[in-house]
Amino acid sequence: MPGRGAKALAKPAFLLSLLGPLMAVLGGCSRGHATPEHGATVRPLEMLIPTDAETLDPRHATDAVALRATRLLHAGLVRLDPDTLEPRPYLARSWTWVSPLALRVELREGIRFHSGAPFTARDVKATIAAFQAPQVGSRHARVVETIGDVDVVGELTVLVHLKRAHATLLTDLEIPILRADEAFSPPRPDGSLDGLGPYVVRRREPGAIELEPAKGGAMSPSATQSVTLRTVHDENARALRMHAGRADLVVNGFSPTLLPALEHAPGVHVNARRGANLTYMLARTDRGLLADVRVRRALATAIDRERVARTLLAGRAQPADTLLPPDHWAYTAAPPWPSDRKAAAASLAEAHPGRLHVTLLTSTDRLRGTIARFLAQELAEVGADVEVVPLELGTLIGRLGAGDFELATLQLPEITEPNVLRVFLHSSSVPPAGANRGRVRDAEVDRLLDEGEATLDIAARKTIYAALERRIRDEALLIPLWHEDQIAVVSERARAFMPSAEGRWLGLTSL
Repeated sequence: MPGRGAKALAKPAFLLSLLGPLMAVLGGCSRGHATPEHGATVRPLEMLIPTDAETLDPRHATDAVALRATRLLHAGLVRLDPDTLEPRPYLARSWTWVSPLALRVELREGIRFHSGAPFTARDVKATIAAFQAPQVGSRHARVVETIGDVDVVGELTVLVHLKRAHATLLTDLEIPILRADEAFSPPRPDGSLDGLGPYVVRRREPGAIELEPAKGGAMSPSATQSVTLRTVHDENARALRMHAGRADLVVNGFSPTLLPALEHAPGVHVNARRGANLTYMLARTDRGLLADVRVRRALATAIDRERVARTLLAGRAQPADTLLPPDHWAYTAAPPWPSDRKAAAASLAEAHPGRLHVTLLTSTDRLRGTIARFLAQELAEVGADVEVVPLELGTLIGRLGAGDFELATLQLPEITEPNVLRVFLHSSSVPPAGANRGRVRDAEVDRLLDEGEATLDIAARKTIYAALERRIRDEALLIPLWHEDQIAVVSERARAFMPSAEGRWLGLTSL
């Protein structure tokens, strides 16, 4: 399609033309990872990350880099299946629901912290209490707020009591377990808290975190290679480092249009899998023209999801028919969203005679801006004039929280538990209480979210969330767009690495 959407593709193509010669020069200087001679030191695997981790203290980590880095240093009772995201035993050996309000957890034997201290039930009790304690100030206190108490039944057994029925407890028990005598300590952003994960921090400096394999811990098999997490903000600089053999791994760090140049570089590979994420369009549903469901439905049916996934995302995404991704345990198939501009234009004209004028907020990321402009072009063809407003992330979130918007494109980077939708759709989660930024107040949505949270049976929960998806779709309360692949660009040394469905990095231990 000619116009702004087509012009937006020119910049990535131009960058590719520049990268070729530059990569060739750098490749000639330092290509490859030769096997070291006997006695030589193998350099650590180098993983490039786009931003510094704010902190390596799991009680306070919230940004994506920090969350994923702390999961290399620490372990929870539970970890998520890398494909279906169902909870699996990690530090726990097994669990049993004694009643809807009590879970008995048996812990694994012989597990030790990095310091050599034994892991026991007392560490579990202290960690949960610390995450709840106001004086600790954990940013994840909400995760454990339904837990009433933890009884130490034996050296390796705990009984977790709930304040109310809460089906997501197992997923919540993914929180990293700390040593009992350190759980209430002041913040430790340097990563020095004793952990149970596969790595320990050797050194942290601005722009780099050096990790080495830990002794003991929960991971089996354990890590064997040291890893350096190096911050490189610019994606072109990341591409050049990969091509020159100066780095081994980048996860979700490149625009899809840059991947072909990397795929054809000697010694560089692209590993991809379907991701447990969601890109969606958000509308303010409680006021203005977008309070009319006919307008929201018209916008939803005007978007050609398949075309965006195939072109702007270079085939590295799947059109989203539901909020939950297809490989998720709670997913239920739904008919594809129609792409019908004629019907969308007729519906919009019926709801709002004359052209609709709205703003669309997006991030300043180059790819996100390109996609937003393409969406605006498609909506213009059905009678909606859309002004795209790119904003820095903090400003964007601030405006959404304040309700100062009409439309926005956003991402849920990890959909690990369907109950996360409560934060974005329940009437009790309207800001500042939560992230229901569209100001959705729908009694049926509230009822289904409450029922899903309180129901323990997996099959019954899946049925509930299927009904929730139908309601959201009928009312166009959130407009799903696509699920983007998890993409790892790897060197020969890291060729076996594959991110999990939610994009985490525990696959490093397999290298």
